[in-house]
Amino acid sequence: MLNAAILFLIIALVSAVLGFGGIAGTAAGIAKILFFVFIVLALISFLTGRRTPV
Repeated sequence: MLNAAILFLIIALVSAVLGFGGIAGTAAGIAKILFFVFIVLALISFLTGRRTPV
């Protein structure tokens, strides 16, 4: 999931440099959501002590 967040972040950065503001904003929003979902799942995994498949 972290890989997907990084991918959307890269897409956002490239599209912002090329001048596509709408696509950049959408990709950045998706990257932010995926990152926070990753953080929540990682904390739950650490607290419960269970391993989640990658």
